[in-house]
Amino acid sequence: MTLFTFNLIRLLILSALTTSFSLFWAPCLIKILRKNKFWKKRKQLKTITNTEATVLKSLRKEGTSKTPRGGGLLIWISVLLIISLSFLISKIQAIWWFEKVNFLSRSETWLPLFALVVGSLIGFIDDFLTIQDKGKYVRGGMSFTKRMIAIILIGLIGGWWFYAKLERTTIHIPLVGSFPEGINLFIGYWYIPLFVVVMLASWATGVVDGLDGLSGGVFASIFGAFTIISLSQGKTDLATFCAVLSGSLLAFLWFNIPPAKFYMGETGIMGLTSVMTVVAFLTDSVVVLPIIGGALIMEVGSIIIQLLSKKFRGKKVWKCTPIHHHFEALGWPKHSITMRFWIISVVFAILGTAIKLAK
Repeated sequence: MTLFTFNLIRLLILSALTTSFSLFWAPCLIKILRKNKFWKKRKQLKTITNTEATVLKSLRKEGTSKTPRGGGLLIWISVLLIISLSFLISKIQAIWWFEKVNFLSRSETWLPLFALVVGSLIGFIDDFLTIQDKGKYVRGGMSFTKRMIAIILIGLIGGWWFYAKLERTTIHIPLVGSFPEGINLFIGYWYIPLFVVVMLASWATGVVDGLDGLSGGVFASIFGAFTIISLSQGKTDLATFCAVLSGSLLAFLWFNIPPAKFYMGETGIMGLTSVMTVVAFLTDSVVVLPIIGGALIMEVGSIIIQLLSKKFRGKKVWKCTPIHHHFEALGWPKHSITMRFWIISVVFAILGTAIKLAK
């Protein structure tokens, strides 16, 4: 058995183990969230321009939703426990392959794990404040400014680590220059602000968490793509990390498809978007990230187009944004929107992966 084959088997087994473990303890998490009434009373729905969201309001029932937030806890806690378990098993020397199970490594998985845990913890604080109905904000929870500052700080730490510790000063642009290898563009210390900008842009794509099952399926395809890219680069620990993350997302989907037993919440979105940025830079895939995450770009792009159209044309392009709400307003069944977005996301992930592998 070659080392690559062993690592591939490790990846598959740990991913399946994560899915199984997450499925096992998810009912306990749902029970805890429901017991603590981890939901919020819907306040007046507002658009991004602070006007009443009349279309979205017509699609939502008034009152209190008894579906708890915080489902993202299932994702990042499962990943944290599995990676910790692999580390502990590797210390057992009774069987030779035990020591090779560990995929916690300084060069490949420390930074992604840091981004996942820190981002998720900040998101959990926001979820907690939201269900407590704290603050003067329409959505409840932490203000937009505070959440943005938190993301910027994570980005600054990550960007500094890449530039100062990993000595990253270039980004790969595929299919440009020497075809198909592409070129490595030198950006020097601009690597740090670029990292922060990508981190903020990734966080903005969190608007995808708007329908049952939508965000889980989209992010599962994205991290599936990064699993393949990492493997192609020989980064087997990172590939295993992405596969484990995808496994936890599949378990989350089991309980999030209609009718959802819980919602992802900011504890899922902030963690996933943060680690997505880190993995994109670790695999030097930041240029193809908008393609791999094409479904996310569709969501954010629809909001930008709507705002520009209202400002310069005085009318809307979509009935409601993000665009999945537009299709909802057209009368599409929610499960149809969700599954079609899954298909679109998989296609984008395949295309982005193919372009990156052309190197």
